[in-house]
Amino acid sequence: MSAVDRLSVFKTYKLYVGGKFPRSESGRVYEVTDAKGKWLANAPLSSRKDARDAVVAARKAFGAWSGATAYNRGQILYRVAEMLEGRRSQFVHEVADAEGLSKAKAAEQVEATIDRWVWYAGWTDKIAQVVGGGNPVAGPYFNLSSPEPTGVVAVLAPQESSFLGLVSVVAPVIATGNTAVVIASERSPLPALSLGEVLATSDLPGGVVNVLSGRTAEIAAPLAAHQDVNAIDLAGADDVLAKELEVAAADNLKRVLRPQPVGDWRATPGTDRLTAFLETKTVWHPTGSLGASGSSY
Repeated sequence: MSAVDRLSVFKTYKLYVGGKFPRSESGRVYEVTDAKGKWLANAPLSSRKDARDAVVAARKAFGAWSGATAYNRGQILYRVAEMLEGRRSQFVHEVADAEGLSKAKAAEQVEATIDRWVWYAGWTDKIAQVVGGGNPVAGPYFNLSSPEPTGVVAVLAPQESSFLGLVSVVAPVIATGNTAVVIASERSPLPALSLGEVLATSDLPGGVVNVLSGRTAEIAAPLAAHQDVNAIDLAGADDVLAKELEVAAADNLKRVLRPQPVGDWRATPGTDRLTAFLETKTVWHPTGSLGASGSSY
């Protein structure tokens, strides 16, 4: 059989939940098209049940992931970057289709994305020195503050930046020990769903990142109201949806990161997203002082 005669093997995109690749519980899909309206693939249309399943998986993974050493988390995240590098050509193709870019421009986006992942991998064992440390107090005490992860974070990926924006909001969440339920860009979900395949073949434990695709508002509503979600990043929400989700999130005092305008996702992001979903634990401990003229340890 010649190359002309063979049938193309179309890729089946699936959700990534708990380290596995389920189809949507609803059995629904929706058409994903490129910037010119050409059909690319059918993506799963996630349901409220899919969102709840993802939260269960994220909560189950949180204990081990948050308890891992920061150095180990950095090693695992760097391994993800290695896997992304190995599938670079695939992501260039998907980003070019998703965002209507030339192959050269798409390659720049993908390279910036891989670099961004490496950048956050390097912060895992350094952020504690930036936001924690010893505090001066008036008394015979040690006073030490250290950062701890918030918990399960729902992340609405940016709508316009299908890969670089996605990684820029997901990587800092897990780098600091949180677990994530990610809603991919509604219009351009394919790079996010492919990222799930990379995570599954790296050392990242199942459930640390869970990727859902579908209607952003439909999936985000149950996550914002979910009592076992500790925080939500509204990067991919418009003003109306963001307000609705913020109101729902207030019910269990979720930490909310409001949408922030980003002129260029390639710009150095700083540490804001690393610290957005961290809590500070402060411990007091007596120094053992015996008085002004006594000894201490």
